Amino acid sequence: MAKQSAVERDKKRRKLARRYAGQRARLKAIINNRELPIEERFQAQLKLSQLPRNSAANRIRNRCAVSGRPRGYYRKLKMSRIALRELGNLGQVPGIVKSSW
Repeated sequence: MAKQSAVERDKKRRKLARRYAGQRARLKAIINNRELPIEERFQAQLKLSQLPRNSAANRIRNRCAVSGRPRGYYRKLKMSRIALRELGNLGQVPGIVKSSW
């Protein structure tokens, strides 16, 4: 089980990223538009740097929904390999059956 503080920190980052997504996209579009004057693009870059650091999407860490584990994460199932194995063995994940050969 992951530290509760790490899981809560990640939830906070997801919430901030959702809140500022539109504003960040707008500023990045201005920054990347080469037809605008450089002063206007620089002002947009300054505004972007003043936004909260945790509102950036690349600061979000994929974590297991069951245990909060950050590694061995399957995106499709939103859980770690260990939680998948445990729930699969209990028969709680549809389509997963234990195999042996």
